[in-house]
Order: sequence, then C-alpha cells, then structure tokens
Amino acid sequence: MRLKLNKILLIDDSDADNFIHQRVIKKADVANNIIVKNSGQAALDYLSSKDENGNTPVPELIFLDINMPGMNGWEFLENYEKLEPEQKAGIIVCMLTTSVAEADKQKTGGLPLAESFLHKPLTQETLFKILDGYFSNK
Repeated sequence: MRLKLNKILLIDDSDADNFIHQRVIKKADVANNIIVKNSGQAALDYLSSKDENGNTPVPELIFLDINMPGMNGWEFLENYEKLEPEQKAGIIVCMLTTSVAEADKQKTGGLPLAESFLHKPLTQETLFKILDGYFSNK
C-alpha cells in the first residue's frame, strides 16, 4: 500500500493544468486533500493563515509553476523562505513547469527550497517517483 499524504498544494495560474493535476493525484489516491491556489500570493496567504485551532495549513508537498503573472514561482520561493519555520516544516517543493530553459533548471538546482524540476503535465509515474523519493521513510 502506498503512502497517502494529508495535503498537496498546487500553485498554478492555469485552470486546465490544475484540473489535470488534480485528476492525476485523485486517481493515484495519494492525498486526503488537494488545495489549489491560482497565484503565488494566494498560496502565501493560504500558508500564512490559521485554522479555528490556531494551526497553520502545512501541506507535505507543493507543486509550483514557474511562469505565473504577478508573482512567479521564483518570487514565491523568495517570499516562502521568509515564512515562519512551522509554516514550512517538512514541505517538499517541486517546480512543475512547461519551461525547457536550462537556466530555469539550473536555478532550481541552486535553491535549497526547490527539491526538483519537473515538466508538465504531472503524470502518475512522476507523482509516484516523487512520493517514493521523498516520503518513503514516513
């Protein structure tokens, strides 16, 4: 039986990509909750929020698009890094993009918060590789 995460956060301005990625995650049955935010700022607001018990929502996995209007993926990571430690504890951030630019891939490799650079669309095979690679010890 495969590990099931509590929460996966998708950050992408494309409704079509979010729809596809939600379907892949639901079909794989690897998350109790899938949260979708259409901008970097909306995602930061969500990660900074508190529920009725005063807890911050901490997804185990974030799929982050690079090219978004307003706040792009790189700017999101700069602001994400400033969050309180408990707001980002144990979260794996994977860049999920259409970008084929080698500079983007290299930039991701140099960032401590971005764990991997993946190409859209998310597939079940890629999802399972991420889960096996980062969450197999849980």
